[in-house]
Amino acid sequence: MDQLMREIHQQPEVLKHLTTDHFGQFERAASAIRTRQVSNVLIAARGTSDNAARYAQYLLGHQHRLPVALATPSLYTVYKTPPNLKDTLVIGISQSGTSPDIVAVIEDGQSQGMLTLAITNEPESPLAQAAELVIDCHAGQERSVAATKTYTAQLASVALLSAALGADGSILGTLRKVPQAIEQTLAQSDALESVSNQYAQLTHTAVIGRGFNYCTAFEIALKVGELAYVAARPYSSADFMHGPIALVEAGYAVLLVAPTGKILPEMQELAKTLQEREADLLIISDDADTLAAASTAMPIPHGIPAWASPLVAVIPGQLLAHHLAFAKGYDPVQPRSLKKVTKTL
Repeated sequence: MDQLMREIHQQPEVLKHLTTDHFGQFERAASAIRTRQVSNVLIAARGTSDNAARYAQYLLGHQHRLPVALATPSLYTVYKTPPNLKDTLVIGISQSGTSPDIVAVIEDGQSQGMLTLAITNEPESPLAQAAELVIDCHAGQERSVAATKTYTAQLASVALLSAALGADGSILGTLRKVPQAIEQTLAQSDALESVSNQYAQLTHTAVIGRGFNYCTAFEIALKVGELAYVAARPYSSADFMHGPIALVEAGYAVLLVAPTGKILPEMQELAKTLQEREADLLIISDDADTLAAASTAMPIPHGIPAWASPLVAVIPGQLLAHHLAFAKGYDPVQPRSLKKVTKTL
């Protein structure tokens, strides 16, 4: 088992400890947030962390009715015209906490008197030092270039903060079931390794999700791109129908992220449309009827609600990206042209 696969398999243990041993930090952060007049959230992130921010847009909007915007760091570092903020919680999400543009957004939030929060795996990083509040992802050192356990730890951190903000014990209880669901999903690794050989010639694909799993489409597309060098384009199912569906012809590979929830009927209709176009369908779902439409079915366990499903639904995508890299003859631990920490201005 290589380093990346070890880190993929560490995710249940990381999330188990985060949801049990370290919940106090989320309660403290939530208490501080409640003392301030917060009516908006602005999140700065890059790469994989940006996909965790997309999850926060849906989760904090759904559970707390908060408008959540993604920051445009170039306005801070290049154009020197940051937006004027009012009653805003400014969050920076970064695995390493070292990228200057993300730190700049937090520093500007501080200078404008806004409450600032860092979500990072490095609690002594520049990002953490710049922020008023810090949440430590407690994922342990991640040596592989591709972020896996730090990504799900970021998702869990967003969800745990939301749980603490709402003081809702049922949300916390659900999150404590996620590690077992991930363990069950990891059991399909060998099957996906076999499947990956069928896609060794894959060069282009579309990855589609919507709602809570919009972030999952982006994250799986990123992993398949950076590890297996496949031009994987992420889409909302709604956006896909507005034009990109014209790309689909016989044999075109499309990966659908379609767990049970309010989005499922739309995804099922899209699957039917894609079948009519003779697409090669890979489907991540916990619904048997939906999986039956797939050329390659990637099941996840039942019982995880839609809002928590991104923590589980991304796992088959991580495994597929890893195995596909090997099938194509690439090193998934050290992808070409990439470094573990990327600093952008």
